Amino acid sequence: MVKFSKQFEAQLVPEWKEAFVDYWLLKKDLKRMQVVGDNKSDPHNRGTEPSLVHRLFKKRIPFFRSNGNREHGAIQVHRKLGSSASENDFYETELLDQFEDNEVVKEFFSRLDLQLNKVNQFYKGKEKEYLDRGESLHKQMEILLELKAALKQQQQQRGKGILGTDSKDDPSISCSIISEEDSTRGAIDQTEQNSESLSRELGSLTSEQDQLSMSQRLDSIKYRREEGNKFRSLSGRVVSCQGKNVKINIPLTTPSRTFSALTDLVWEDLVNQSKKGGNELSNNKLSVNKTKLHHAEKMIRGAYIELYKGLGYLKTYRNLNMLAFVKILKKFDKVTQKQVSSTYLKVVESSYFNSSDKAVKLTDEVEELFIKQFAEDDKRKAMKYLKPHQRKESHTVTFFIGLFAGCFMALFTGYCIMAHLAGMYTSRSNSIYMETAYPVLSMFSLLFLHLFLYGCNIFMWRKTRINYAFIFEFAPTKELKYRDVLLICTACMTIVVGSMFAHLALILKGDSSTQVQAIPGILVLMFLLLLVCPFNVLYKSTRFLFLRILRNIILSPLYKVVMVDFFMADQLCSQVPMLRSLEYVACYYITGSYKTQDYGYCYSAKHFRDLAYAVSFLPYYWRAMQCARRWFDEGDMGHLINLGKYVSAMLAAGAKVAYEREKSPGWLVLVVAMSSGATVYQLYWDFVKDWGLLQANSKNPWLRNDLILKRKFVYYLSMGLNLVLRLAWLQTVIHPNLGSLDSRVTSFLLAALEVIRRGHWNFYRLENEHLNNAGKFRAVKTVPLPFHEVDQD
Repeated sequence: MVKFSKQFEAQLVPEWKEAFVDYWLLKKDLKRMQVVGDNKSDPHNRGTEPSLVHRLFKKRIPFFRSNGNREHGAIQVHRKLGSSASENDFYETELLDQFEDNEVVKEFFSRLDLQLNKVNQFYKGKEKEYLDRGESLHKQMEILLELKAALKQQQQQRGKGILGTDSKDDPSISCSIISEEDSTRGAIDQTEQNSESLSRELGSLTSEQDQLSMSQRLDSIKYRREEGNKFRSLSGRVVSCQGKNVKINIPLTTPSRTFSALTDLVWEDLVNQSKKGGNELSNNKLSVNKTKLHHAEKMIRGAYIELYKGLGYLKTYRNLNMLAFVKILKKFDKVTQKQVSSTYLKVVESSYFNSSDKAVKLTDEVEELFIKQFAEDDKRKAMKYLKPHQRKESHTVTFFIGLFAGCFMALFTGYCIMAHLAGMYTSRSNSIYMETAYPVLSMFSLLFLHLFLYGCNIFMWRKTRINYAFIFEFAPTKELKYRDVLLICTACMTIVVGSMFAHLALILKGDSSTQVQAIPGILVLMFLLLLVCPFNVLYKSTRFLFLRILRNIILSPLYKVVMVDFFMADQLCSQVPMLRSLEYVACYYITGSYKTQDYGYCYSAKHFRDLAYAVSFLPYYWRAMQCARRWFDEGDMGHLINLGKYVSAMLAAGAKVAYEREKSPGWLVLVVAMSSGATVYQLYWDFVKDWGLLQANSKNPWLRNDLILKRKFVYYLSMGLNLVLRLAWLQTVIHPNLGSLDSRVTSFLLAALEVIRRGHWNFYRLENEHLNNAGKFRAVKTVPLPFHEVDQD
């Protein structure tokens, strides 16, 4: 039977862990209480107990004490009302009779009161947050319905030919531009950012009191803010619908929205210039088309889904805490042999977190509204969005992981034995094979090693309760479990090694025909076709999500950057050798060089050499563009500092490629200088920014205050390992020789170490993200809302 403490930990909301009842600490108090009770029952300690007369006197004549109007019983819980509606009620337990002089029991109930007050305070705050969000969403829904009705009426009028003009403007809908920052973050973060930046600007102007008055300075700040945010507010429009002025704010998260907003802005400027001197209202006419309303509807639907999810978490919070109080008080009765749980549980049951039904009513309202407005009165369809079912883990997957792992190990062992007997991968190896087939094997090995480490990361994230699915914003029904990732790795590597085993066997038999040389290229083509396969087979949703992420990375300045995008871009920065192998394989087979086995053509072609430079720094360029876009969206200067890290890596990668080509002393000095500077930059960012480590004032020496792993030495070992693996670029300068191994094999091993470093870094990166979310108790996404009411002038 599973202990309640393990069930409690497994079911609680990870981001709210600190707000739950500290069940483990209360259990420690009970163990101390039990130890004290055992010591008192020891015959050697009986002389210290009160005399029988004293105990009878204390029990029979309670009115001799100063507080004679107490109720009979072991405890009495007092409720102190808050001075205002915003303040919470507090509970304090008074010990009576046998427990009055027991310090251990007194400390237990003091801690229990603290936990009850904490739970009530957190529940009330979260409930108010969700109620406010629900009220705001209801207003958004009303505006959306009004606009949809107006648009429908406009379309009906056009269909009947009532409107005698080709203009797309609706008489009941007029739009104008308002310069307001289009923040892609939540409203809370935006408010904090604006207040902090404004205070910084005011502080920087205190030395200018002799030059400008305060009003002039405020005007200049406002002007600079409007000018700086002009291009960030392209999606902002003001709609006048049935007497209400409402701003439509569609975030510019895709290139199509960005280009559409730019087109609207240019068109509006042309209209304003052509109608100068006319009616001011007519100059600002713009249409609110069906596409904008569709985007607004999707935003509102997503906000309702997140609100429903948050209310579900609040219900879980309520039930688990109530159960924790019941369990811990029953344990107290068992340890002390007293029946006090019923008295305290009556107080817990009547407390705010267990008696308030506002969140329950809001949950029902959201469910009814979602079914009616977004699911066409189909409850089953609505529940697919509101309560998506998690995929059950199958034992079949585990079986196939073992099967493919065994096949892979057998084939790989046979391949290694055959390659060793033939002298492959040594200085006397077959140059044609090493230049044509080996890049394919190394490319797939690096790719699936990275994927294997990702599966290990998922296992560790789940074990340590890091909510990676929330951080990456994965759909609950589509996210890969670690078993799925391991199955993909073992199956794919079995196919790859099996194909390369057959290819090597044919080569050693002396068969060098075109068909045999095409086997590695066919293998690469097969995986590419599988990746873009449109049929719903072999993890279609995951494959298409991967392709969308790659598209977002390549076009990163035009797409809003989310966590999964820059996380994947960081992975590509560690896969530069894999990308260069892919570049060579593509050139070798596309140009038809495999037919003549002219592997030197791609190396000698000028376009290929130029492309090698591009491939070496493209991942760093994409990551730098993501930093620039995040700075543009959020205005945080830290993203520009992060951009500098990737610029330094680009310069180091370019110098390394140039040195590999020319091998001159000048390029060697430049490689050492660039790589050393980039390494120091990257190590600082890894330890301080990404991992949140090296904090001198932390309660954990040189670590952050909050740690997930219990063994602290693991963090120190991880920092040392990251430092060593960051210095892998030294092989470019030292040229180490591992016995008689070919230099390309040595390069592959060092590239594999960089992949291992990245997989190792991934765990701590998400640990830091999780702690940031948990520190702010963010368990659901804050979805930006499309409509904002503005004052009429």
